[in-house]
Amino acid sequence: MVRKAITRRRALSAGLAAAGLWPARRARASGAVDLQLVLAADVSRSVDDVEFALQRQGYASALADPRVVRVMTGGRNGAVGVTYFEWSGVGSQRTIVDWARIDGAAAAEDFAGRLLEVPRPFGASTALGEAIAWSMGEFARCPFPADKRTLDVSGDGTNTSGMLPEAARDLAVAAGTTINALVILSETPSMWNPNHTHPPGGLDEYFRRHVVGGAGAFAMTVQGFDTFGYAMVNKLTREIT
Repeated sequence: MVRKAITRRRALSAGLAAAGLWPARRARASGAVDLQLVLAADVSRSVDDVEFALQRQGYASALADPRVVRVMTGGRNGAVGVTYFEWSGVGSQRTIVDWARIDGAAAAEDFAGRLLEVPRPFGASTALGEAIAWSMGEFARCPFPADKRTLDVSGDGTNTSGMLPEAARDLAVAAGTTINALVILSETPSMWNPNHTHPPGGLDEYFRRHVVGGAGAFAMTVQGFDTFGYAMVNKLTREIT
């Protein structure tokens, strides 16, 4: 249903653009924003294809949700700059939808629609620290000035390769970045590495200690991927407000 609604809206926008009544890529409009937001989604091997689809759809539906659009456009500049990348092991980070200025429902739905069009890029180990470090390059090339910047990380397991996440986190926080996390919990421990999904103290506590940081930082949890979109709506409204 979300995909069809986004497709209809994008078709309407394309028609208006062709008629000269609507800019073809409104999401690329220039100007200051109230927040630079990098969305970083875990697509490591512990995320199977069904879970991957639920996660992608969850991000898309959340970004196009009227409640999220309302907070994205409710600040002084009336817009938020957003980009989305997926990450896995060392050297496995890819921008899926590049920086866009979300200043209304049309821009949000355009971003969400493009997000659903790109195939899964990879699925290897879990390099949380590498993902945090890579996001700093994303902020550096953001074309929209802002006084605040937030990295929104989703993940279903602990770091297994590359740079330690707390080291990358500390560097990012020192640069003025807030890092929030949506921690995806699973009922059954991973067969190949039980501590990856069920570390001592719990996965949510692991993210609080090793990943989140900065002004007002927080970690939220979701049980599995079935309600990922609902959880992401709550997370986005909290971190953007």
